[in-house]
Amino acid sequence: MRITKLGHACVRIQTGGGVVVVDPGVFTDASALEGADAVLITHEHADHVHPEHLRASDAPIWTIAAVERLLREQAPDVAERVTVVRPGDRLDIAGASVEVVGEKHAVIHPDYDRFDNSGYLVTVGEDAVYHPGDALTAPGRPVDVLLAPVSAPWLKVSEAVDFVREVAAPTSLGIHDRVYSDIGLDMVATHMANLLPDGQAFERREPGQDL
Repeated sequence: MRITKLGHACVRIQTGGGVVVVDPGVFTDASALEGADAVLITHEHADHVHPEHLRASDAPIWTIAAVERLLREQAPDVAERVTVVRPGDRLDIAGASVEVVGEKHAVIHPDYDRFDNSGYLVTVGEDAVYHPGDALTAPGRPVDVLLAPVSAPWLKVSEAVDFVREVAAPTSLGIHDRVYSDIGLDMVATHMANLLPDGQAFERREPGQDL
C-alpha cells in the first residue's frame, strides 16, 4: 500500500489492485483524481467534496446519503456513479477491503445542526489505514496508519493529540491542514512529538508527497 498526501483532507491510496482517492475537496487539485479507480467521500462539506473535481473522473463513488443528495442537486451526472454507504458496511473496492466507520461530524458549535460523517478503514492484506473524515471516532480496531485531522473549527490541539493517542497507530499522518499556516502546523508537530507515547510517530507531508 502506498499513501500520498494531497491537498487538505485528500489522500490517494495505491492498493496494488487499484487507486482509491478519499475526499477530493476544493482545497485539493483536480489532478488528484487522475487514474482513480474508486472515490470515497466522508461528508458533504466543500473541503471534502467538489463536484467539478468529480466530473474530471469517471471513477465510481462511495459515500453517505447526505453527499448523494448534494450531488443529485448540484451534479446529477456525477450522482449516477454514487453508491450510498452506511455505518458498518463492508466493501471490496479497487483491491482493498473498506469498512464504513462512524455516523456524525464533530460538533462545530452546539447551535448548529449535526452533520452526518462516516470515515473509512481501508485494509490491504495485513495493512490498514483509517481516514475519519471530520470526526474523532476511533475505528475500534488496531490500524497501521491514522490519517489524523490537525486543524479545523471543531478541533483544538489537545483533542487532536488525544485522538492520535486513542487510535494508537504506529504512524499518524497529519491531514485536514489547509487552514493552519506553516507556523501553526509546526506547533502541532511539536506538541505531537512532546505528547505521544513511545511507539507512536506523527508525520507531516506536503501535498504530493508519499508517506
